[in-house]
Amino acid sequence: MSGDTDRHAGQDVGRDTAHTTASHAPGPATVAALAVEDRALAHNYSPLPVVIASGHGATVTDVDGRTYLDGLAAYSAVNFGHGNPRLLTAARDQLDRVTLTSRAFVNDRLGPFAAGLTELTGTEMMLPMNTGAEAVESAIKVARAWGYRVKGVPAGQATVVVASGNFHGRTTTIISFSDDPDARNDFGPYTPGFRTVPYGDADALRAAMDDTVVAVLLEPIQGEGGVVIPPADYLPAVREVCDEFGALFIADEIQSGLGRTGHTLAVQRVGVTPDLVTLGKALGGGIVPVSAVVGRADVLGVLRPGEHGSTFGGNPLAAAVGAEVVAMLAEGTFQQRALEGEPVLRGYLDELVGEGVVAHRVAGLWAGIDIDPALGTGKQVAKALAARGVLVKDTHGSTIRFAPPLVVTDEEIATAMQALGAVIRDLA
Repeated sequence: MSGDTDRHAGQDVGRDTAHTTASHAPGPATVAALAVEDRALAHNYSPLPVVIASGHGATVTDVDGRTYLDGLAAYSAVNFGHGNPRLLTAARDQLDRVTLTSRAFVNDRLGPFAAGLTELTGTEMMLPMNTGAEAVESAIKVARAWGYRVKGVPAGQATVVVASGNFHGRTTTIISFSDDPDARNDFGPYTPGFRTVPYGDADALRAAMDDTVVAVLLEPIQGEGGVVIPPADYLPAVREVCDEFGALFIADEIQSGLGRTGHTLAVQRVGVTPDLVTLGKALGGGIVPVSAVVGRADVLGVLRPGEHGSTFGGNPLAAAVGAEVVAMLAEGTFQQRALEGEPVLRGYLDELVGEGVVAHRVAGLWAGIDIDPALGTGKQVAKALAARGVLVKDTHGSTIRFAPPLVVTDEEIATAMQALGAVIRDLA
């Protein structure tokens, strides 16, 4: 890594490069495609005016032929790069065999996938689902059933403690414990049974615990919140509090897991073992939606036939892709790449602090970047970066996040940070 750091040291992150000099208005094919979407799609997103037609590695190309560095990786769903040949081969091979059977029967791909995933994560049992929100909903159901059947919580009184600033999905139950007004407002009535405490405050968590608490549900790093990294002693303290009160610790690793932070799971950064872990996004390799709850067998074992399920959950195509994801992560190269990229990314951002960047938080190849509000909102910065060939996503206020596919090179990181420096200079 010292060589990468040395190459970086002499570069000016505020200067333009050939890749980032010109700003471009949307081309004619982009304008036409955006018009169709605006007319035919519900307006539940406000995307950047970029219409992607293809992708390879850490880059994507739009319908007008312009290439961009992907600095979002579909919220970590494309951790292994666009068009990863191993994942495409696994999907194509399975497409020629069978894609869907439902769980009414047993397929030959799901069992090996479950065994591999539990071994990779150091857990005992897996419950397959499709989307991240489904995984979180499943974990909540399991925790409640465990609370009633094992812990002995009186019927209808199970409580789950969550953290402020959380993002666990957008189902009606999940938005019931969100404090994001865009996710919550006008979608009530809300589901009871949740208690919110400040994120990163173990004392507040302990004060919120009682005999009705069946689980504490947290993101080890809050992605949607702006890549918020808690104090190093926080997650170990959460583990201690859960043990003290006989509650489950559920770690939502849907964005943070599967290599993003330099570890298979982000909780491994601080040596913590949750009782349940929710996984998604990268588990499907950017090809199909795949999610899972993994954890203790005595907890997931409370489910009985007919109490929970999904027609597509654990389908053979998803299992084949997921098994290849597991095999790739078992080799450790993607985790290592994120570890090696972290000081490179951090070094560039350090140079921008005081030059338009107020603060930043980096974990592996994942950064939350707070831009000086006087320069513009996060959305304005993201639009300006897109015009320079770099795609990122804003979070709240003037914060943007940078989460490229883990196949990104140091040179591509340099390109993105040079573009950010140029955007900040232009806005100043």
